[in-house]
Amino acid sequence: MNIASMTGFARMSGEVILNKSIFDRTFEIKSVNGKSLDIKLRLPPAYEDLAQPLKSIAGKYLSRGNVSVFLEVSRSAETPQVRINEKLLDDLLQKAISLYRANPEMLQKPSVCDLFAVRGVTESEDFQPDEAEEAAFRKILTENFEELCRRLQEDRCREGSKIKEALSDILGKMEDIVGKIGVFAEEIPHRQKARLEEQLRQWNLPGQNISEDRLAQEVVLYVTRADIREETDRLRAHLKTARELLEADEPVGRRLDFLCQELNREANTTCSKSSEIDLTNLAMDLKALIEQFREQIQNIE
Repeated sequence: MNIASMTGFARMSGEVILNKSIFDRTFEIKSVNGKSLDIKLRLPPAYEDLAQPLKSIAGKYLSRGNVSVFLEVSRSAETPQVRINEKLLDDLLQKAISLYRANPEMLQKPSVCDLFAVRGVTESEDFQPDEAEEAAFRKILTENFEELCRRLQEDRCREGSKIKEALSDILGKMEDIVGKIGVFAEEIPHRQKARLEEQLRQWNLPGQNISEDRLAQEVVLYVTRADIREETDRLRAHLKTARELLEADEPVGRRLDFLCQELNREANTTCSKSSEIDLTNLAMDLKALIEQFREQIQNIE
């Protein structure tokens, strides 16, 4: 896999027909940003025992994100099951015949069809699938969920490709700035040394007793404190690692987040060592790009 976003959605709905049983199901899964993998399920009471198997399936495809799963199921028979209350129908029929015979001029002949409309004469029986059908449907649900997880991850990868493009663009800008900082890194020690030696010569007025060795030590100490070549080397190494992570075949969100901390540390050190406004501006621009990079990273797995 490549860079994947932590945001995605997948849905599946429709009928599942097994023998004479019909199951109508709606399955949804969505995910948003999260520090770890947190899966919350809303399942019908009859299917709550599927919670752990579904979490295990999700764990095969996802490593980070707040994931919500929703399942809705209704069950029926392909042919409605109707029960006739024969005793009630017979009683009503006898009474209707008796009343008609007693008042033929006032009543119409009794009709069985009319009697079927009387409440309680016919009843629809609640459908209950047999155990084999229920087991088969549960197996289909787990297969459906695995397919949903695949679709969700595909959706997250599509979004992740856009984030990767943005990250690569930001990395390119950071690499340009670090290149410019590198030029300063090579020039600063020489410029600082010349500047300090000139100042020390001005301060070393007649009557002051400062040895050449002491002056040399001060120059070395001052120049060393202003030297940013190590920071520049570490910045280049971190950016190279970031490039490699963007091409890694595994989730890299946490590692990139840690790398941002390291980049920011080196940028801060560069700022603190800088005595030139152009270098300070470059380091501040770098810090702004690192923050943009970090914000994008919060969205990836």
